[in-house]
Amino acid sequence: MKTEIIVAENAGFCFGVDRALKIVYNILNEGKKVVTYGEIIHNRDVTGELASKGVKIAETPDELAALTDETVVIRSHGVGKDIFRLLEEKKIDYRDGTCPYVRRIQKIADEKSAAGYDVVIMGDKDHPEVRGIAAHCNNMAIICRDEAELSDLLEKKYKNIKKKVAIVAQTTYNISIWDKCAKIAASAYPDAEVINTVCSATADRQQSAVRLAKSADLMVVVGGKHSSNTVKLAEICGKHCNACIHIENADELDFQYIENLLKNNAGEKFIIGVTAGASAPVHIIKEVTNQMSEKLQNMEEDFNFEEALDASFKKIYTGQRVKGYITAVNDAEAIVDVGTKHTGYVSLEELTNDPSLKPADVVKPGDEVDLIVIKVNDAEGIVTLSKKKVDAMVGFDKIVKAKEEDAVLEGTVTGVVKGGVIVLYEGTRVFIPASQATARRDDKLEELVKTTVKFKIIEVNEQRGKAVGSIKAVLNAERDAAKAKFWESVQVGDVFKGEVKSLTSYGAFVDLGGIDGMVHISELSWNRIKHPSEVVNVGDVIEVFVKELDKDANRISLGYKKTEDNPWVKFANDYNVGDVVKAKVVSITPFGAFAQIVPGIDGLIHISQIADKRVTNVKDVLSIGDEVEAKITEIDADKKRISISIRALLEENGAAEDAE
Repeated sequence: MKTEIIVAENAGFCFGVDRALKIVYNILNEGKKVVTYGEIIHNRDVTGELASKGVKIAETPDELAALTDETVVIRSHGVGKDIFRLLEEKKIDYRDGTCPYVRRIQKIADEKSAAGYDVVIMGDKDHPEVRGIAAHCNNMAIICRDEAELSDLLEKKYKNIKKKVAIVAQTTYNISIWDKCAKIAASAYPDAEVINTVCSATADRQQSAVRLAKSADLMVVVGGKHSSNTVKLAEICGKHCNACIHIENADELDFQYIENLLKNNAGEKFIIGVTAGASAPVHIIKEVTNQMSEKLQNMEEDFNFEEALDASFKKIYTGQRVKGYITAVNDAEAIVDVGTKHTGYVSLEELTNDPSLKPADVVKPGDEVDLIVIKVNDAEGIVTLSKKKVDAMVGFDKIVKAKEEDAVLEGTVTGVVKGGVIVLYEGTRVFIPASQATARRDDKLEELVKTTVKFKIIEVNEQRGKAVGSIKAVLNAERDAAKAKFWESVQVGDVFKGEVKSLTSYGAFVDLGGIDGMVHISELSWNRIKHPSEVVNVGDVIEVFVKELDKDANRISLGYKKTEDNPWVKFANDYNVGDVVKAKVVSITPFGAFAQIVPGIDGLIHISQIADKRVTNVKDVLSIGDEVEAKITEIDADKKRISISIRALLEENGAAEDAE
């Protein structure tokens, strides 16, 4: 039977533990005395080695307060704000070894607690990390062990009340249980804010252990017996493998037990999977695998543990293009798994150029995205990434191609800058000069902001990654196409709805959809008007019809006043010679007065027809605004002339009186 030993992809020291230990060793190398607040790591071998170098452990605040010339190292599990205050007040030299993942939870707990939230922590109430997180909530946090306790809490405490609740998790929490907790919270109390704070390294370690355990005959979990993450790792592996042992070091290997498993195995191959908690140093893991290899004499000759372990941590560097998986999204950023020991963060500013969007509008958990590394912080275990830089690279390639092909692109105007506007096209900013942004010079650039526009690329600088575009070029092309189509089909009598674009003393210019036509002032109204503004204003949408066409000169004469509104037509239908009408004097001349019979129709009262006596001055008898009764004596429809007479009516009335 062949025996194969396989080490899990993610095993051993996590970033936070490794960072805290490096802080301790660096201080020792400076020749200083070191005291850790609590065990720096839950591993007897490591703590024993540190003790041999003179590192002491303080377990209580009183022990800290009694220190004099030692340097205190806060372990990766973190502490409450009261410990930091104590160190500051006593002026004790200290170094903060809190894991950045833990510090993030502390910050969340602090902010949510201050904002009036009930903070629920999923984890072990006796674990130092959980106690530290709770201390950042003024010790008012609620701690639940598993999904059953969370369900019971939500049912009993929050079922009938509306209160702000934030749910977080210990960094080393079982990821599968956390997923169940998230579902329970979503179902039982949808208003709760569930924040995934399980360390990505922990999640990766657990997931890789599960994958290995499913195919292994025996799982060997290496790490401290009091290490929370290692105990959870052993529990998880035990659920997916027939046999699982938890050891702190190679001395605890029970080879008799392993040999019995081998004898009882009916297969052709016996697979031993090895994983390790965050508290297990590389040399202990290597010692375990080497001892099993030597004892079983079945390890493959080309297996190199250090290479296998190093391979589990991919390298990452500034400027590198990587693929990442979105693990969480909040209001400020997206959190990304890039397959390394780092936690990736993409801020809102690096997700999109659109300030109106939130991270959740751009990406969601589970998305695979292309990213550019813009900063690596190994000390903090953080890598800062950018999505919009990748988008810009892809977008700029398309812009270069569009310039070559004279293609029309479509983008959103994000703002007005000095000399023009900025259009965002697939993550790339394109500058549009003011002269190329609108069809008319007097159009306001501000009106373009947040609108979608079509544009062409007129200039590209590939070395600087800059592009200049033109909205006007597209508008002109569309206008020319519209003109050509218009002139192909337009006929006299066609009716259009158009916008009044400008007014002059002699008429109004109307946009028919890229083509301007003019309505002469005489065509605006049947009444006499002095200026087009008496009838229409710029911006009005009016219905007009084509009166005349001059295709050679590209001129269109339009009509606005309608035949059915012609006052002469109405007059002809309602009045005849001999009718007596009431009229209002609207103007006076030396030879008579003009009086309005109906709007748009004036009749002339000749000076000889004003009275039944001789009149030498019209103004001696009539004034503008006077209302008079007169008889229609003549209608000349062709010349649009009407004569009316007051005298004729007076003479008729006098004759009637004489007859009586």
